[in-house]
Amino acid sequence: MWEQIINGQNLAYLGAAIAFLVAGLGSSKGVGLAGQTGAGVLTEDPSKFGSVMLLEALPSTQAIYGFVIAFLIIGKIDGAMTLADGMHYLAAGLPMGIVGFMSAVYQGKVAASGIQLIAKRPEAIGSAITLALMVEMFAILSLIVSILMIG
Repeated sequence: MWEQIINGQNLAYLGAAIAFLVAGLGSSKGVGLAGQTGAGVLTEDPSKFGSVMLLEALPSTQAIYGFVIAFLIIGKIDGAMTLADGMHYLAAGLPMGIVGFMSAVYQGKVAASGIQLIAKRPEAIGSAITLALMVEMFAILSLIVSILMIG
């Protein structure tokens, strides 16, 4: 019975699900945090919509990276997959899922602060974007690690 549930294919699907779902949850949280701050700024000055939208969208990239990893893992799944193969792909989904979640949440916080910055100093949009992109580097590194693990 357990062999039907815990097998290589299901473990690989679990790795794909973790990569996308966990990173996607982080992106949702990050975009939500930035959006809450953005809504307050836009109440006072609707002309800042473009800058606010740009900063709010930045934490969504982790969900995209998680989707890429899930897609790559699912593309490797076949009927002859061993338990060890499944564990390999499960492990490959973890960096993107876990680091993607954390970086998206923190990027959302930095983006929210950047939105507050441009509320007072609109010319500082470049600085606000740069600060938020610094957090993005960790998501990119986890994407690369997961890709390398997939092989």
